[in-house]
Amino acid sequence: MLNIDEDNLKHGVLGLVMALVEIIRDALKTQAFRRIEDGTLTEEEIERLGRAFMELDRAIEEIKCEQGVSESVKNVRDGLDRIVDDVVDRMINPRRWAEEESRRR
Repeated sequence: MLNIDEDNLKHGVLGLVMALVEIIRDALKTQAFRRIEDGTLTEEEIERLGRAFMELDRAIEEIKCEQGVSESVKNVRDGLDRIVDDVVDRMINPRRWAEEESRRR
């Protein structure tokens, strides 16, 4: 029989979900900044976006604090950042990665 700590599992899943919410929020912010720089938003739209992002940031932080998953979210984000860094580095430096791979064999 497999013993699973349900509280730990819920904590981990919520940490992952909140990390994904933060990543989506960051992508939305990047897109909003691009639109602002391109001049495709009115001043009113920019103000609304700013307020919406502030409310979203506040809500995310409240949920993380209430549920005690701030550290879990940070760990997930750090792990994902390392993976993305490796993927980007492999794309930029394929020769170096090929050399390292051949040395391992």
